[in-house]
Amino acid sequence: MNGIELIVIAIAMYAVAYKLYGNFLIKRLEVNNSNPTPSHTMNDGVDYCPAKPPVLLGHHFASIAGAGPIVGPVIAAGFGWVPVYLWILFGAVFIGGVHDFSSIISSVRHQSKSIGFIIQTYIGESGKKLFLLFSWATLILVIAVFTIIVADTFTHIPSSGTSSILFILLAIAFGLAIYRFKVSLTIGTIVGVILLFLCIFAGNYFPIQLNALTWQLILFAYIFLASVTPVWILLQPRDYLNSFFLYALMIGGLVGVFFAAPSINIPAFSSFSLDKVGYLFPALFVTVACGAISGFHSLVGSGTTAKQLDKESDARLVGYGGMLIEGLLAVLSLTAVASMVNKEFIDILVNKGPVPAFSLGVARFLNAIPFLNISSEAGQTFSALAVSAFALTSLDTAARLARFMFQEFFEVKENPEKESIFQNRFVATGITVAIGAALTFSGQTMSIWPVFGSANQLLAALALLALTAWIAYLRKGILFVMIPMLFMFAVTLTSLGMLVITNYNSENYTLSVISLLLFLLAVSLGFKTYNVLVNGKETSRELI
Repeated sequence: MNGIELIVIAIAMYAVAYKLYGNFLIKRLEVNNSNPTPSHTMNDGVDYCPAKPPVLLGHHFASIAGAGPIVGPVIAAGFGWVPVYLWILFGAVFIGGVHDFSSIISSVRHQSKSIGFIIQTYIGESGKKLFLLFSWATLILVIAVFTIIVADTFTHIPSSGTSSILFILLAIAFGLAIYRFKVSLTIGTIVGVILLFLCIFAGNYFPIQLNALTWQLILFAYIFLASVTPVWILLQPRDYLNSFFLYALMIGGLVGVFFAAPSINIPAFSSFSLDKVGYLFPALFVTVACGAISGFHSLVGSGTTAKQLDKESDARLVGYGGMLIEGLLAVLSLTAVASMVNKEFIDILVNKGPVPAFSLGVARFLNAIPFLNISSEAGQTFSALAVSAFALTSLDTAARLARFMFQEFFEVKENPEKESIFQNRFVATGITVAIGAALTFSGQTMSIWPVFGSANQLLAALALLALTAWIAYLRKGILFVMIPMLFMFAVTLTSLGMLVITNYNSENYTLSVISLLLFLLAVSLGFKTYNVLVNGKETSRELI
């Protein structure tokens, strides 16, 4: 099998799934455009704001993608390309796509509140508090880690810092042009994309050279502003324009595959266990998150995306379609490294990391396109810059989502309209960013990172748990969400159990305790949901 076959099979499968399984999901959840969405009924010009489908897809895709669908498949390729490829194909269609699509629709049906609100409604108030606390803590970790990653990137590649600042200014101008001056989306997009790529060249001519600490402080100020600023003026247009950056990388890489016709040189299957990664089960399903299923997607879908959904049917393109596009990016990432000689791939992965390995593979595909005449060095720079741009996108989205989680945590169930000081968006953002900064400067962030993969997939399992309870309440068949939920619980509980033992034996008691607490949280919410489904009024419902 060669790279062309991997890409063609993935495109064909995702196209069929989008049509057939997408229609199944629409019917099962009774998606109906006559149902007004909160972006219209609760439009506040800050968080709730209707967006056109292409714009919202760009925002959603840029937010969920980040570096995840690139880094995960590259690391997991050490197991061999076959298990990674199969997990990406079937995971995106039957697990990740269901998770993302259903999260958006369930949120829209509940005032575009988070999955935590769904848990409160159908499982209980304590379940909601646990979920929101866990989600907020996970997002704090994302903020801390991605701040370090982006600041280091800007420090070592000063041109990327300049380009990113210009991206932000361009996004503000684009948002004003579209929403205030009513410029056509088509014209605005054409001009915006041209200026977007000019920003890249401008960065090379005017690099901003600052140290990592200075960049970190600038980034914390930026994500505070990004969290409290109306979504239409910065976050939404920036993600939309940035998505064309990733689309260009994907299209260029996919087209390049057909010219390069790369053979697959790494083993189809190499080992059941990898050093520093773990056993095939559960490590594969934790390592490859974005591209198959990621709990972070449910936070984005029920956090920012649901508040901007113009009509319910847009959820198929944005949620299910966005997941399939991300799956295709993950397949491209796998193909890029699988086309290398196995020794070369291992050397780059061990000595330089997954992003350089991906960048080199894609650069070779771009170099094979005769009419572009892109050198391997230019292709590597372009690919690496795309990854860093989306790391920044994930960072500012995480800050806004964490603010939402914080505000919902302090909502009073008996009087949700009454706002406490902790529900003020400036206060909630300030506390969130301050704690994220404290964790960043503590120097302990990266040591906690090994638990993040399991925590992220636990988020997915808990979201599917909440969706199962909601759909059961609707008297709908629940197997299409319950089976993925059970699988993800098996993955995360096994992974967390192994982390408890491994970290305890290595005397890393902090990580062992954190892993144990996450394990107990998952089991606790699982039992709460089981009691609701078995002992509550849901017992008479059909499963299929």
